[in-house]
Order: sequence, then C-alpha cells, then structure tokens
Amino acid sequence: MSISVETTPALAVRWVQWAAAASPRRNPISDPDGRHAHRNQPGDVFFLAGTYGEDAVRSCTVPAGRPLFFPAFNIWHVGGAPIAPMPDAYGRAFVDHISHPVVTADSGPAPFEVRGAWRNDVTGTRSSIPMRVWGIWATVPPLAPGPHQVHFEGGTGDGFRVTAHYELTVA
Repeated sequence: MSISVETTPALAVRWVQWAAAASPRRNPISDPDGRHAHRNQPGDVFFLAGTYGEDAVRSCTVPAGRPLFFPAFNIWHVGGAPIAPMPDAYGRAFVDHISHPVVTADSGPAPFEVRGAWRNDVTGTRSSIPMRVWGIWATVPPLAPGPHQVHFEGGTGDGFRVTAHYELTVA
C-alpha cells in the first residue's frame, strides 16, 4: 500500500482530527515516550506526532503494511482563519538515518470540521469547530518488519522548533 503526494492535504486533515480525538492525558503530541502512539490510529496509515516545541524520544510498534504520515512541522488555526504564508519555516525527515522527502501542504481552500475530545490540546472542546492546517509533511511507504528509526524536525525559522525521534518496531 502506498499513499501518493496528491493525498497530502486530505491526510493533513485526518492527522489533525486524529490528534484532536485524544484526551489531554493521552495526547500523542505531548506523549513523553510513545505509550499513546497507537491510540485511535486509522486502519490505512499510521500517524506520528511531533511536539509543542520540545524534543521527544518515543518508541512504538507499527503494524506491518502501513505507511507513515507525520508533520515535520505544522500549525493549525481553530476557527478556520486562513494561515499566513511562513516563508522561513522548515522541516526535515529521516528514516533509518537517510533523508526522506517532505512536502509543504495545507488543508485546502475551505476550513474543515474537527470534533475533539473534551479539553484536548488541539481544539479544547468537544464541539465541532472549523479549522485549517498548514505544514511540512512526510509520507513514508510501509517499512519492512523489524526495527527502524524515524527522526523529524522543523520550525518557524525564527526560533520555534520541534524535534521527534521514534524507535519503531514494524510487526
């Protein structure tokens, strides 16, 4: 199974909806070690989360045959306001220490609806709200069974940055 670059905006929307579905205590973005990485994963792709500005080292198991999708850097707006261009933003991804391509994409011309878990870190509410997302995204084809390392980082270019390192076991 592989995911084409053309689906990046749709996957970005799904990624935000996945992150918003987590309760504050099980939020994949603030997950200290990967213990919550498997929660609410869809059946066709495995999402990885960055951070809110700190470094993270996480371990998790990914089902064999699933591509990975994650933001090297992203930003979302609650309320659906357009996101201003970020010309200095950057993002990089590495799979097993080899540079992996990233793609800049937003969620499209219209806001999308997100219904979050109560007091989640993405929407803060259970109500359905309009959102937009922009980011620098990576799509990784399914990895061979066994251990792998995925590292990604990104930032605004003016000081804010995120870094996540995953020790994955594909099984």
